[in-house]
Amino acid sequence: MKNESKTTTVGLVVGDYVVLAADKRATGGAMIYHKRVKKIHKITDYAAMTISGLVADAQVLVDNARYVAKAYEMDYGKRIKLSSLANYLSLVLSAYLRYSPFIVQLLLGGVDEGGPSLYYLDLYGSVSKEKYASTGSGSPVAYGVLEKEYRSDLTLEEAKKLAFKAVEAALSRDGFSGEGVDIVTIGPNYFSEETYIMERKLLPSTGS
Repeated sequence: MKNESKTTTVGLVVGDYVVLAADKRATGGAMIYHKRVKKIHKITDYAAMTISGLVADAQVLVDNARYVAKAYEMDYGKRIKLSSLANYLSLVLSAYLRYSPFIVQLLLGGVDEGGPSLYYLDLYGSVSKEKYASTGSGSPVAYGVLEKEYRSDLTLEEAKKLAFKAVEAALSRDGFSGEGVDIVTIGPNYFSEETYIMERKLLPSTGS
């Protein structure tokens, strides 16, 4: 059986930037398999993808996206548009849906010649361009934070804090999310990765 990764990921677009964030816990059923997982994967110097769902399925799509982006650049001498890459992944997801579906939810974010963009994709091949989005088991909690506090005029630092806050809120409510938060920021000629590890505090024993 494939190892399932329930999670919380978020993405938002502000100004000339895209901010992606995700927790670091990998689970399978009720078990925690890993506490330092990377769920935001660099596709190119100007794009990255968050993953939730089945790990093996998601990794195939990450590798595929990297290959397509590189092949396009080598063939045409320019970067592939984020919209084209999102549409390609949508075609792959829908093509395999009937006999061997990829059990995933993805956020593809980055900056191309058209500016910053964020795309949501699901296992059915549905694709939509969003200003902010969340995936995974903790997404209902994260959406509550994003819908309340997102503004298109947020500064980059405010956006990073909001992405962190949305994932952090899910960590306290969703047992499948935890351990810490990774944040990736993408801008014009800019790609940054940050990691924040949550220290679990133990309550003092009261004795018997």
